[in-house]
Amino acid sequence: MSSWKNFLLKIGDNCPEYGNSDDLKDHIETCFGVIRRELEHSSDDVPHYIINCAEQIPHKIPLYGTLVGLLNLENEDFVKKVVETTQRKFQDALDSGNCDRIRILMRFLTVMMCSKILQPGSLVVVFETLLSSAATTVDEDKGNPSWQARADFYVTCILSCLPWGGAELIEQVPEEIERVMAGLEAYLSIRRHTSDNGLSFFEEDDESGKGLVEKDFLEDLWHRVQALSSNGWKLDSVPRPHLSFEAQLVSGKSHEFGPISCPEQPDVPTAVSGITHGKQKHDAELKYPQRIRRLNIFPASKSEVDMQPIDRFILEEYLLDVLLFFNGCRKECAFYMVNLPVPFRYEYLMAETIFSQLLLLPQPPFKTIYYTLVIMDLCKALPGAFPAVVAGAVRALFEKIADLDMECRIRFILWFSHHLSNFQFIWPWEEWAYVLDLPKWAPQRVFVQEVLEREVRLSYWEKVKQSIENAPALEELLPPKGGPNFKYSMEDGRERSEEHALSAELTNKVKGRQTAREIIVWVEESVYPIHGLGVTIKVVVQTLLDIGSKSFTHLITVLERYGQVISKICPDHDKQLMLIEEVSLFWKNNTQNAAIAIDRMMGYRLISNLAIVRWVFSPENIDQFHTSDRPWEVLRNAVSKTYNRICDLRKEIISLKKGVTLAEEAAAKAKAELEAAESKLSLVDGEPVLGGNPARLSRLKLHAEKAKNEEISAKESLEAKEALFARAVEENEALYLSLYRNFSNVLMERLPDASRAGTLQDLKSTHADAMAVDLEEPSAMELDNENGRPKKSQSNGGSSGNVYNIGEKEQWCLSTLGYVKAFSRQYASEIWPHMEKLDAEVLSEDTHPLFRRAVYSGLRRPIN
Repeated sequence: MSSWKNFLLKIGDNCPEYGNSDDLKDHIETCFGVIRRELEHSSDDVPHYIINCAEQIPHKIPLYGTLVGLLNLENEDFVKKVVETTQRKFQDALDSGNCDRIRILMRFLTVMMCSKILQPGSLVVVFETLLSSAATTVDEDKGNPSWQARADFYVTCILSCLPWGGAELIEQVPEEIERVMAGLEAYLSIRRHTSDNGLSFFEEDDESGKGLVEKDFLEDLWHRVQALSSNGWKLDSVPRPHLSFEAQLVSGKSHEFGPISCPEQPDVPTAVSGITHGKQKHDAELKYPQRIRRLNIFPASKSEVDMQPIDRFILEEYLLDVLLFFNGCRKECAFYMVNLPVPFRYEYLMAETIFSQLLLLPQPPFKTIYYTLVIMDLCKALPGAFPAVVAGAVRALFEKIADLDMECRIRFILWFSHHLSNFQFIWPWEEWAYVLDLPKWAPQRVFVQEVLEREVRLSYWEKVKQSIENAPALEELLPPKGGPNFKYSMEDGRERSEEHALSAELTNKVKGRQTAREIIVWVEESVYPIHGLGVTIKVVVQTLLDIGSKSFTHLITVLERYGQVISKICPDHDKQLMLIEEVSLFWKNNTQNAAIAIDRMMGYRLISNLAIVRWVFSPENIDQFHTSDRPWEVLRNAVSKTYNRICDLRKEIISLKKGVTLAEEAAAKAKAELEAAESKLSLVDGEPVLGGNPARLSRLKLHAEKAKNEEISAKESLEAKEALFARAVEENEALYLSLYRNFSNVLMERLPDASRAGTLQDLKSTHADAMAVDLEEPSAMELDNENGRPKKSQSNGGSSGNVYNIGEKEQWCLSTLGYVKAFSRQYASEIWPHMEKLDAEVLSEDTHPLFRRAVYSGLRRPIN
């Protein structure tokens, strides 16, 4: 890497390039000298590289802004190029809806204004352009309020710039900035308060309507900015290096920032209904998501110590930016997270922010494993502080596990088991040994059981057993020890039956490399006619699974070679249901292998997603809905695979459409060239004849024919893919209808009458218990000062001490409703197109209100 690039990247870091100094003024002066020398040789790469650095290391933007301000004193043309490039990138970001680039470039513009590069009036025009677009969008008459998410995003961007430049704007253009502030206040008065309904981490927040009365994210940010304004725009969490060079910068030329325009808002649907409004609102929130939802697991006395209100927002911005831009570089990510330019300690807020991203609904920005690695590296970077904070977060979440959203609960289990596997599975399990005194359906007990099961997957049974030796009774919650449950095994001295002989014969045929066709003939002639369907499926499936049980590769090989045998004997849903039952029985002691085998079979189209739904809702599995993740894991895999398949088809169709357009253009161009050549006059034997050089004409004809054939081929490929897509859409519709019908049926059988249980709180209260206690928990969790341990909980989701006060039937309903909401939220994009049919066939008037509420909540659709 060029040395000047290294200096730009490392500015502000304690590193050899800057003599291991921490002085920001020295850093800027050194870097200025290096860049000034580079500009004497080549200035083409530098503007783009400075802007890229500002975009990807945003917490250093004040340093880059000051650096460009100093360069502006000596090379106005270079800085003009920086401003023009920024303007072009900013307009492109607005047009494409690139939220991160819009937000960060606006911060860069603000800092350039502070360094006298931009005229303050130009920045005010940018603010007012965004504000005008936002106000128009939420206007009931002229706009499209379904797209309020975009309007809120624009206003959030304006507000988030003020900590970086509010003081300078008030000083230089007080009237203009007051006008902007009045516009912001007016916007906040006409927009709709947004609720976190469906996206809350805790069910109780959704249920209590907390989101309707508390400030939403934008209102909260507005109050924090107002507090900053009242404090004279003074804050320590934003570096202001330009003040050290103010005497020099003031003599620089301020540049104009070119005009920008916001994209037009989508048209309001011609037929406005709850469904069309909900679909557009969903699309808007997908494109302009709220960046963070605060988890609030630590009291403010820990997470916001020595901070003023705006500091929390700024620190969250820093942390989220580092997580975003260093997602492929975990070591650098941890380095920058622990070296942010703030004068106060922030371990608790850092942990809370990372956990809020890990558990963010509907989807975290990155995969769970990324947050696992970041937390692990932070524990190593801050060994004296961060591990205790993480432990405190785990304990706080464990205390509230009964109220934690079902999707968050699964992610928490996956993260925690993986985290422990990186630290020798060390955890003070004796603290949680009391869960054995709780009923088997108590969420805390289920959580410990699922964490241990996931740990076994990441290690081995004996190792995990050894890790809980300080709470040996917890061995009861470990998964069964053992491998396959092969019915026809001869090792345990079972009596040899006719089925054993058939299994042995099939094993020999496979070992003898007989083809799938030969085995199908054997099954049709020697097994099925004599022993019937049940035995045939048992023998074939159990034997093939046994052959493939040694490893994942063995399983894949068996399915690839002999999948046709299975598809021949299990062609329809009824028989595929029997097939899944055999797989589940074979791997009854290994949840992971059962899920993998079923998933692979679905991948090879040996099992349909509808058969999997039927199996999940079979009586045996329904009874496990509240005590085990086993059926849910299989269902998640099936729905996810269907969803991924249709998403892949969409991407392929977009790519093919581009290919068709290019092929059409190439064919048209080739045809035009041929026609032009044919229309030319040439002399043959002294006589004028139409047509150019015969050899060239022949070549052009071949080229035109080839281009036409490629166009036809591209169109045929597109048609074939669109036919596959249409079929996939029909399959999708059938899947969601089947899934929600099954959910509705099992819940209607078990939910109390709607008159007695109209809310989740009513449902929790249904189970009368002599030891019943007040179910309401304190809103903030008090933590012990020394190690972040919560004080002894009086509510284990409705428990006192070691008692859980929610009955099994009620807990079953709560868990199942939680999964209904989780599936609805995760696959909302694919569910909305089928909403009318779901409303008509499943969510009719006689549907239980709690079921309808769970579906609507997941889709973020108003109940009324």
